[in-house]
Amino acid sequence: MSDHFVAMTECHFMNPQTMMEVVNYYPNAKRWWKSVDGVLRAWTGPEGIRGTKGLPVAETLVRYMDEAEVDVAFCLREGMMDVSGGVVSFSTNQFMLEQIKPYPDRLYLEAMVGPILRRGVEHAVWELEFLVEEHGARLCKVYQPEDIGPLDDPRMWPFYEKACELDIPLTIHTGMAYTCPQPSVHTHPNTLDRVLLDFPDLKVIAYHMAWPHTEELIGLAGKHPNLYLSLSGVIGWYQRSPYRGYHAIGTALQWVEPERIVWGLDLPFHDAKRVADWLRTLEMPEELQEKWGYEPITDEMRAGFLGLNLARLTGIDTTRRVGKGAKRKSPKAKSEKK
Repeated sequence: MSDHFVAMTECHFMNPQTMMEVVNYYPNAKRWWKSVDGVLRAWTGPEGIRGTKGLPVAETLVRYMDEAEVDVAFCLREGMMDVSGGVVSFSTNQFMLEQIKPYPDRLYLEAMVGPILRRGVEHAVWELEFLVEEHGARLCKVYQPEDIGPLDDPRMWPFYEKACELDIPLTIHTGMAYTCPQPSVHTHPNTLDRVLLDFPDLKVIAYHMAWPHTEELIGLAGKHPNLYLSLSGVIGWYQRSPYRGYHAIGTALQWVEPERIVWGLDLPFHDAKRVADWLRTLEMPEELQEKWGYEPITDEMRAGFLGLNLARLTGIDTTRRVGKGAKRKSPKAKSEKK
């Protein structure tokens, strides 16, 4: 097993009190959970439905990070305000700050300030700046399925301008919207094209490989050098059906440098070991190299996928925090942060 530095994004926390109130009160909550079951059936398998063994909070995540020898996680609130008709989110940025505070060298804030258009762009811009400058947020997620317009809605431009000014990468949900009552039309990968044409300096990490539009996203990444491909969530599916993953990653490596592939969780926390171990041992079958022209997966590539590529984007230290390599440093990742 490798001893690489490991960092993962998209670890959602939920406020247990709020979740209890939402689930017991709003009728759309049952509909939402049914659709969550649908995606988990693919990403984790039927046995994985109903999620993490333990509350979706920091203490639980760190326990599973230790088990999986994951050094660093980027953690974010869960929105889904449309489930309650816009009344309440499943968790807040303040809740996230309180949760990650006891683990300053393990857990980092991945801000989420949407729904950006629905709440008012000026309010989202203020909160993004506040969380970056006052609380050290290293990433910010844009989750457009719960908003009132697509990623390339011109009203989003001031938000993208602020992200460029702050030099914070945006982690963006791409591909279908997996849960009800949210539409998929707002996050087709083609909606990123106009954004990146107008903001060539904006760093975007596209979540979920934009499934089922993965090849369209990969083509866009070949066009736009600041577009990064994330295996978040779908990595659980790739581990369960590995040839699906070989084709997605093999195709991506034909279009972009390996430095532009990262991973994230967006799965029940207990899945961290399963998917991290798969990535640690990832190899491209010789038959696919021969018949599809895919590159072999090198140990240097695996080191990048597991954590060094994300470290370059976010400027985090690559010292091992857990596992047998915890007392020494892995190879230095040259930061892209200003």
